[in-house]
Amino acid sequence: MIQVIVNRIRLSLCCFGVIALCLAYFSLSASASINADDASPPNFIVIFCDDLGYGDLGCFGSEKIRTPRIDRMAEEGMRLTSFYSTCSVCSPSRSSLMTGCYPRRVNLHCNSGGLCVLFPADRKGLNPEETTVAEYLQREGYATQCIGKWHLGDQPEFLPTEQGFDAYFGIPYSNDMGRGNIPLPLMSDDRVIEAPVDQTTLTKRYTEEAVRFIEEQKDGPFFLYLPHTFPHVPLFASPEFAGRSEHGKYGDAVEEIDWSTGEILDALERCGIDENTFVLFTSDNGATRGGSNGPLRGNKGQTYEGGMRVPCIARWPGRIPEGSVCDEITGTLDILPTLVRWAGGPGSNDRPIDGYDIAPLLVGESDAETPHKSFCFYQMDQLQALRSGPWKLYVPLDDKKRNWGAPLGPAPLELYNLDADIGETNDVAAENPEIVERLLSLAEEARAELGDMENEGRGQRSAAWVEEATGRLLEE
Repeated sequence: MIQVIVNRIRLSLCCFGVIALCLAYFSLSASASINADDASPPNFIVIFCDDLGYGDLGCFGSEKIRTPRIDRMAEEGMRLTSFYSTCSVCSPSRSSLMTGCYPRRVNLHCNSGGLCVLFPADRKGLNPEETTVAEYLQREGYATQCIGKWHLGDQPEFLPTEQGFDAYFGIPYSNDMGRGNIPLPLMSDDRVIEAPVDQTTLTKRYTEEAVRFIEEQKDGPFFLYLPHTFPHVPLFASPEFAGRSEHGKYGDAVEEIDWSTGEILDALERCGIDENTFVLFTSDNGATRGGSNGPLRGNKGQTYEGGMRVPCIARWPGRIPEGSVCDEITGTLDILPTLVRWAGGPGSNDRPIDGYDIAPLLVGESDAETPHKSFCFYQMDQLQALRSGPWKLYVPLDDKKRNWGAPLGPAPLELYNLDADIGETNDVAAENPEIVERLLSLAEEARAELGDMENEGRGQRSAAWVEEATGRLLEE
């Protein structure tokens, strides 16, 4: 029965119109009214960890890593328990936060050589023609700064200061990408100021820069994007945190991030802007090498839940209900449209996007539901799975890709009810043929719009390329 359905669905390509019609517009719901009576627009802070797993925080079940400040943030705000990254590795997931688009739409699902992330001196990067969340907020009068790991292109045309940020301080790619003739650089705007950077100082220096920015911009409005370097490997922590955690070096790195988060929240209170600042804490993808994805199946680099469902906490005193939990489908795609509408920005985007304004969910409206008809799980250029409501379908594949190494070979169709089976242990495809048929139809819609393997989607756009790329080096 299932194979009959698969064959029937494969014969037709459904129109992606319902989703595409929504892509170009931001919802005008609760976010517009939230700003109506404000004396000033809100400030925004997005704290974005690198490879932090779903189960690595106390408020998400960790019993080994101490995260009191982040746990307190959850008590004072909302845990989003079905919050997704759009990819299980770094560069693609970050492109979605910046643009509100799936990586395949903006052609950042792979690098110039077909690998899964960008590398030093890569010819490819985030197209400056894309409008980032920082650029939207700049237009609304926001001061903007990026502090931390960028990883959307290290050529001058692709750096944060060319993508909507007034200033940049951090490393341009992953901390394991230092190579002999291109040592890992620390940058200020477009200049290398230290190479190789002392990684034991990174979290502390990021935090000091973030607090300084908050204090300087306390009269607002401002947007601070803080993509931490850790707990990506190799793992480092400052002397104050090294060796303190019961969970080794990984725990040391996470516990220093917890301290950093507390420093930022304390700065908001000290500056008297706590109640006018929205703070979101999350991760770019799931954990690997010592981290925990809790009850989820899989790890970083996979389209299982453990690779792409990430911990997320949202806090805005007086606006987001204290101690609340939202299990509706949300993700990094939704950050751009939500912040732009809260800032009083445009009700429509200049290009189609895939994210939605999720303010009704964040402020706890009783009848609010996810605006996502479906959510796609791509491995580079290959659509591997799709979620709609509680159902997650793994599409049948002749040769399932993985991020590194040879493909895995054929993969069967599988269906899971995530509400009843968060660990994806019980395939219920045979018992639910109608649900399988509906999700396969949604998968065909996604393929038509975003593409799949060698087949381009009608909604894809190009990344940017440079003719000749050079490494970021410390000037003599």
